[in-house]
Parts: sequence; C-alpha cells; structure tokens
Amino acid sequence: MIEIRAVTPADIPAVAPAVAEALMRNRAYMKPWEPWRPESYYTAQAQAARLAEPAARRWQLVDGERVVGQATLSGIALGPFRSASLGYWVDAEYAGRGLATRLVEEVCRAAREELGLHRIEAGTVLTNAASQRVLAKAGFEEIGMAPRYLHIDGEWRDHRLFQRILHNDPPPV
Repeated sequence: MIEIRAVTPADIPAVAPAVAEALMRNRAYMKPWEPWRPESYYTAQAQAARLAEPAARRWQLVDGERVVGQATLSGIALGPFRSASLGYWVDAEYAGRGLATRLVEEVCRAAREELGLHRIEAGTVLTNAASQRVLAKAGFEEIGMAPRYLHIDGEWRDHRLFQRILHNDPPPV
C-alpha cells in the first residue's frame, strides 16, 4: 500500500539513502524537468543535507520502505504573505496512477491546517502537460507564464505558473 509520510528531522538518517536511490533510479526519467545535478547530489549524504534544510518541509510517497515520490514546500514565508513554493515528483514506475495529485492535495491540506499558509505556488516547464494536469486536479489555477524562469535540463526554460489559494482568513497576530 502506498502511503504519504511527512519527513521529520528524526526520519532523515533512515530516509536519505532511500531518497538518493529513488532519485538515481529516476534520473533519466526526470531529466527534462530538473536542473542539472552533480554526481554528489545522488548520494545519501547530499539528500540528508537537503532533507534537513530548515526553510522547507517535505512529504514522501512510500511503497513499504521504498520512496516512490516526494513533495517539497520551500521558501515558506509567514507574516502577511503566508505562502510557499511547491515542487514534486513521482517515480516513473508509479506515474499515471493519481499519486501525484494525492500527494499535492495532502501537501495543500498540511500547508493550510498545520502551517497556516494562505497560498501555494508552483511552476512547470511549458511542455510538462502531466504536471499541469496534476495541479489543475488539485485545485491550482494558472496565473501566468514566466519567460526563462528556471535553468532546467541545460537551458533557461519558460514556465507556466500556478497558484492555489488555501483560505481567505486573515493571518494570525
């Protein structure tokens, strides 16, 4: 059974090797959507450091103890903005099963209920129709196009930008 688990600091030593293995296994599959990464990125040590970044929260899709996907909220801003950026991926073997949508919906729930965020933003390479469908199914709306937004697969790539408003409550004081 595939589960979604929030990654806590205590989990990092155990999950970092599984994340590194999943990223290596999916390296060619994710190449069109990812920045260039050095070889060191695909090590448990590098993934432990990434998982420990204090300005991000992560969730994993796991099949038993095998990591088969991950979502990250980064750039978490509180105060009057109460926003974050979303990134996610799903293992090539598990794509097309609705798991990415389920993962994104869980991240949105946690962002609202646990972090008190107002909105989440996400961007996709223009040609990533599958990711655009995931965002639409999870309640995101397209808000524009950003020319040369991120350096992906060796080039500055245009991106479609999306956001999901989670609630309209005022920020806590």
